[in-house]
Amino acid sequence: MVPRPVALASVPGEVCPVRGPVLSGRGTRQAGKGGRATGSEGARATRSRRRPETAGGGRMAAVAAAGTTAAAAYASLKLHITPEKFYVEACDDGADDVLAIDRVSTEVTLTVKKDIPPSAVTRPIYGILGTIRLVAGTYLIVITKKKKVGEIFSHAIWKATDFDILSYKKTMLHLTDIQLQDNKVFLSMLSHVLSVDGFYFSTTYDLTHTLQRLANTSPEFQEMSLLERADPRFVWNGHLLREFAAQPEIHRFAMPVMHGFITMHSCSINGKCFDWLLVSRRSCFRAGVRYYVRGIDSEGHAANFVETEQIVHYKGSKASFVQTRGSIPFFWSQRPNLKYKPKPQISKSVNHMDGFQRHFDSQIISYGKQMIVNLVNQKGSEKPLEQTFAKMVNSMANGMVRYVAFDFHKECSRMRWDRLQILMDQLAEQQDEFSYFLVDSDGKIVTQQEGTFRSNCMDCLDRTNVIQSLLARRSLQAQLQRLGVLHVGQRIEEQADFEKIYKNAWADNANACAKQYAGTGALKTDYTRQEKRTGKRTQWGLIMDGWNSLIRYYKNNFSDGFRQDAIDLFLGNYSVDEVEHASPLHVKKDWKFLALPIIMVVAFSMCIICLLMAGETWTETLAYVLFWGSASFGTFAIILYNGKDFVDAPKLVQKEKMD
Repeated sequence: MVPRPVALASVPGEVCPVRGPVLSGRGTRQAGKGGRATGSEGARATRSRRRPETAGGGRMAAVAAAGTTAAAAYASLKLHITPEKFYVEACDDGADDVLAIDRVSTEVTLTVKKDIPPSAVTRPIYGILGTIRLVAGTYLIVITKKKKVGEIFSHAIWKATDFDILSYKKTMLHLTDIQLQDNKVFLSMLSHVLSVDGFYFSTTYDLTHTLQRLANTSPEFQEMSLLERADPRFVWNGHLLREFAAQPEIHRFAMPVMHGFITMHSCSINGKCFDWLLVSRRSCFRAGVRYYVRGIDSEGHAANFVETEQIVHYKGSKASFVQTRGSIPFFWSQRPNLKYKPKPQISKSVNHMDGFQRHFDSQIISYGKQMIVNLVNQKGSEKPLEQTFAKMVNSMANGMVRYVAFDFHKECSRMRWDRLQILMDQLAEQQDEFSYFLVDSDGKIVTQQEGTFRSNCMDCLDRTNVIQSLLARRSLQAQLQRLGVLHVGQRIEEQADFEKIYKNAWADNANACAKQYAGTGALKTDYTRQEKRTGKRTQWGLIMDGWNSLIRYYKNNFSDGFRQDAIDLFLGNYSVDEVEHASPLHVKKDWKFLALPIIMVVAFSMCIICLLMAGETWTETLAYVLFWGSASFGTFAIILYNGKDFVDAPKLVQKEKMD
């Protein structure tokens, strides 16, 4: 039973917290090759070793301290470059460690500052992202620019904004022309992933765990380095740091980086100042782009899985509310084929229940009870997905998992957004039962969150974000009342200044998640975002949705293959072989890939010319127009029928893996 809300005692002398810059951060990794534990066995091993232990409510815990590790990463670094080695010097107060990386043998050792040659070229860096092997050899990736997002419990949080990829090799003369070209393509893939906004890190705080997980930790866990204790689901450079992970003595040079979105604000309601934070952690398991990665893999990892945590910090008391989103967790695909909305295909050759069961077993271990909120259409091409999802939940017969389906587009058609309250009323009792995490200023756990809402639509982006923002607001209402910030009877919606901050932050969260998965900003943000303080859909919002949908169509069909390859390379799902003879990058196109588009363009052009330059008789003109029009239309129909051959498909990882 969830304890009844009781206002915590206030502390005299209300003072707004003084902190550094508070900037809105804007803003994928899949288990695979590269020496990282994968599969259920690997996941269980890392979970038992790295994740905090679960403990009952009421336990005393220093939550802020739990976020800190005894072996914090070095915050100040200098990179010294010589022809033989890279030297990474720790410049923190009292530090004498220097990381020496041999550019020939690739050996990584610890040395001291006096060993750095005076002739070395020196530059400041802000972290080591890791190393990766390409055709030309090994490369070192470092963070060269950062921007402060703000502070969590006095721990600085940074967004990495620029990177450098440094070759161990001093020359490329050992490569053939083809190898040089391949290496250039692989480098462009890495640069593309690094250019996607949303890489965050902290040298003193564990960003990969929720407050509740951090509050229930053992002394052994708190002694671990940031790299060792991090949740592997959310460490996007885990593959790049695999060599560092094997050497505990150099862990302080290794910076685990998460991908997603973080924003934090110092807010005031009724003259009472509090910090409000929103953190979205994007999973690197089964990571990818919109149409090439759907459903789950055999280990139960869902595509586009994101853990979103809302945090409130007031007078030493801390509250959090966690939600998750992820693709419908069985085996289905929706490959691009030039159609605006490809038809989803549910696999008929696999046992769906195995992966489905593994997925929810993992979710229950991590989050407790599960409330599925399925927002897909209950008619048309999405209907089979909803029916299969509901059927599998019933077949699993797990009392820890409940299911609610809500046809978002049908219920909210013609901008009837008020009908979302129907779903909120339906979920209210369950949300009260799940409660939220709360620890008082003495470090005593008052309540724990007993379960999470797992929301999804087709992409787990636009519709999902709207519902998550409403659930988070309802939880925040209860938290602020319990903390004494809101008076009895007051509503968050009535607090105009905070409501604007809240809506804009959730809209920014939607845009970040959408850009990382679909390649464009989110749809429906005119509802989530505060527009003229209405919070309603606008005609301009509909126009922007149309524009973003058009950009999504182009990217999904003509550039997502490259984006998927880039993610697979970065995360270690594909490993470059230096002596590989047949590069997967060189895929010979079928004749029709070039011939048919040319024929269609020529035929359409001739049709227009015939219309503009009429013949001697109208019958002659009509005959020419019909001939060339039929030729262009027929060619277009053939191209559309063979649509999968004309889209940009991934080359590095076998297609079967995606399905």
